[in-house]
Amino acid sequence: MFDSLSDKLEGALKSLAGQGRITELNVAQSMREIRRALLDADVNYQVAKEFTERVRDRALGEEVLNSVSPGQQLIKIVYDQLVHFLGEEHVGIEPAPIPPTIILVAGLQGSGKTTFCGKLALHFKSKGRTPMLAAADVYRPAAVDQLSALASQVGIPIHAIVEDGEPVRDAVRVAREAVSAARRDARDILIIDTAGRLHVDEPMMQEVQQIRDAVGPHEILFVVDAMTGQDAVNTAVAFNERLDFSGVVLSKLDGDTRGGAALSIRSVVRKPIKFASTGEKLDALTPFYPDRMAQRILGMGDVVSFVEKAQEQYDEKEAEKLRRKMSAESFDLEDFLEQLDRIKKMGSLRDLVGMIPGIGKQVDELDVDEDAFRHIEAIILSMTPDERRDPDLINGSRRLRIARGAGLEVRDVNLMMKQFRDMRKMMKTMTKLMGKGRAVDLGALMGGAN
Repeated sequence: MFDSLSDKLEGALKSLAGQGRITELNVAQSMREIRRALLDADVNYQVAKEFTERVRDRALGEEVLNSVSPGQQLIKIVYDQLVHFLGEEHVGIEPAPIPPTIILVAGLQGSGKTTFCGKLALHFKSKGRTPMLAAADVYRPAAVDQLSALASQVGIPIHAIVEDGEPVRDAVRVAREAVSAARRDARDILIIDTAGRLHVDEPMMQEVQQIRDAVGPHEILFVVDAMTGQDAVNTAVAFNERLDFSGVVLSKLDGDTRGGAALSIRSVVRKPIKFASTGEKLDALTPFYPDRMAQRILGMGDVVSFVEKAQEQYDEKEAEKLRRKMSAESFDLEDFLEQLDRIKKMGSLRDLVGMIPGIGKQVDELDVDEDAFRHIEAIILSMTPDERRDPDLINGSRRLRIARGAGLEVRDVNLMMKQFRDMRKMMKTMTKLMGKGRAVDLGALMGGAN
C-alpha cells in the first residue's frame, strides 16, 4: 500500500539531503515536490495545501540540531504531520454499557462492506467476544447468502428473515429483530450489514436512516473503497451529512498504491479511520493506528504491528516450551512445521516483510513469494512421524521416497534438510547466548512477553 506516495515523498525529501541547513529556498522547493506527490496520490487539493503549509511553517520555525541533518529533520516534521492528518491516535470501538454493542455498517455497493462485516466479526471473536451478524441488505442478489457463508466461515450465528425462499424486503424489520435475537442469545456484538447502491441516492439514504432510528446503533461505520480516491471523499461527505457516522473503514487498501483516500477522508469529514482492510482473507483486517501508518508511508516499517501479530500466535507457555526445545536440541521437524503454520496465520508474508524497518518500500524488489512455505510443508508432510521427530533417520533411500511423495526432486529435500540443520544450530547458539545474558529473551521475541 502507498507505494507511489512513499516513493514520491522519498524523492521530495532527498532534495534536502546534503544541505547544510534548512532555508526558505530549499524548503520551498521540497514543499512543491511534496504537494505534487500528494496530488499525484489523489489527495484532496485543500488537504495537500494545508499539509505542505503546516510542514513549511514548522520546518522554518525549527532550530536545526547539530546532530541532525536538515533532511532527517524534515522527515521528522513530515512524519508528525502525517500522523496529525491521519488522526493523531487510534480510536477503537467502545463496548456498550448494556450488551449488545450495535454496529451499523454502511457504504456503496462494491466497497467491500459485506466482506468487512465478516472480517469484523472474526476480529471480535478472536478477542473473546461473541458477535452476531444481521443481513439487512435485502435487495442485492445473493447478499444474504454471501453474509451467511461468511458467518459460517467465522463460526458465528447470523440473523436473516427468509420467507418462501426469498429474503423479506424489510430491512428495518430485519435489524430490529436482530437486536432482539442478539439479546436473547446473549451475543455482546451485533454487526448489521445494510444495502449499498452504485451511487448515493435518496431511497438508500432514507432506508439506512430508518434502520439507524429503529435500533439506535452505538457505532455507525462507513466502509469506503480506498482505490476510488477523490470519489471516496465525496461519498464520505454525503454519507456523513445524512448519518453522522462514527468512523471510517478503508477497504481494499492493499490494492491502492496511492493512499490519497486515507489522508483526505480524515481531514475532510473529521471522523476517525477505525479499521483498514488489507487483503481478501477474513483475517486481513487491522485496527487503524495513524502513527504506524505514517511510519509505513515513510518506509520506516511497523515493528509494533509485527510484534502484535506474533503475540496473537504465541503465549508464554508456548514460547517457554519452544525455548527449552531449542536449548536441548530437541527442536524437530514437527516443531518446525508448527512454527511455519503459526507464521502463516500471522497474515500475508508480503505484509509481514513490509513491516520490517528498512524493507517496507523494497518488498517488490525482494520478490516475496506468498507460497514460499509450500514446498517445505510438502516435504515434511511426506515424512513418517518417526522421521519428523528424528531427522537423523532420513538416509538416501528415504529422501528419494520423500521427494517423490512431495512431487519434488531429491535436491529439494537435501536443501530443506540443510536449511533446517543450519537453523537448529543457530537457535542453539542464540539460546546459549541468552543464558549468558548476551541477548534478549526469546520468549519476548516470539511474543511470550507482554
